[in-house]
Amino acid sequence: VLFHELTRNAILEAIRNPEKLNHNKYEAQKARRILDRLVGYRISPLLWRKVKGGLSAGRVQSVAVRIICERERQIQAFDPQEYWSITAQLKGDTPPVFEAKLTKQNQQKIKIRNEAEASTIVETLKQASFRVESVSNKTKKRNPLPPFITSKLQQESIRKLRFSAKKTMMLAQQLYEGIEIEGGEPVGLITYMRTDSTRIASEAAEEALRFVRETYGAEYGMGKPRFFKNRKKAQDAHEAIRPTSVMHTPDKLKAFLSKDQHALYQLIWNRFVASQMKPALIDTLSIGIRADSYLFTTAGSNVRFPGFMVLYMSVDDEIQTESEKKKDPLPALSEGLLLQLETLIPKQHFTLPPPRFSEASLVKELEENGIGRPSTYACLLYTSDAA
Repeated sequence: VLFHELTRNAILEAIRNPEKLNHNKYEAQKARRILDRLVGYRISPLLWRKVKGGLSAGRVQSVAVRIICERERQIQAFDPQEYWSITAQLKGDTPPVFEAKLTKQNQQKIKIRNEAEASTIVETLKQASFRVESVSNKTKKRNPLPPFITSKLQQESIRKLRFSAKKTMMLAQQLYEGIEIEGGEPVGLITYMRTDSTRIASEAAEEALRFVRETYGAEYGMGKPRFFKNRKKAQDAHEAIRPTSVMHTPDKLKAFLSKDQHALYQLIWNRFVASQMKPALIDTLSIGIRADSYLFTTAGSNVRFPGFMVLYMSVDDEIQTESEKKKDPLPALSEGLLLQLETLIPKQHFTLPPPRFSEASLVKELEENGIGRPSTYACLLYTSDAA
């Protein structure tokens, strides 16, 4: 029998619908074991001689260590390159004064390599007239992310909650195996936490959609449940990570969970429910400003309808939204409007080396390169770090 969540209904349903044994899965496990030995039997003795006796190497952690070492070599070999940027502070017919960055010269992306080049451009621009060349208003849709797969849960937990991958999986295991809530019996609160599938059961999606409509209003709920396509090579044995019941809200369970269990459960619950909410609508304003042969650009944005973002934003969404909030509002500008130059600000920069891997970025790198499985990332990071 096959089930993905430790709940009474799921187990009874699996017992009512037994499946034939899948011999291919057994053979796949044997193949992985053979690969482990082909790699491990050759590399492990090298570790014993060069590092420490008793260490072992496998087909995944050995590659992960190599990736880390190659990144370190890139950092050590990196040669910083100087470049300059130029920002203009401009004024239209109405306040406020706003900033625009120099981006192109003669329709080509501009590269300012040193102070002498920057000074020459600044002197030219001081004599130029600044005129609004283009004003573009658009409304963009920002769609919610799918429910968590293992790697994405680990990455987001590291970045949002500061939990290690190992701690994330330990807490997820506890939530999956069951927590005693009212009535005294342990209840599995999430589906199986080792998965790379974004598939969700139709009844779970419908339950989440009903909850959204009842709690946030019809304007936030989709017309019908939203389902997500799996990536290529994703194994579909298990659903995405989701709450076993949306009605087990984080607030209702707070008294029965530890602080860390509650934080992780809320992350999983919020992301799943948000996946059944309407997209956010973002109004964007892009302005191009011509000065001689140079083009300056500036942009602004405003959230027209928050949609799913009222409940959940990824770290990347939060960074983008915070960046948009920090920008001063743009004045009313129209094409052909002549602008007044307040000042020009040249600034020196240097290119930066690639960053060292964090746990989150290493999991992302392994996932993108098809290295390892969801069940191995937590122990793999611990092993690689020790190495």
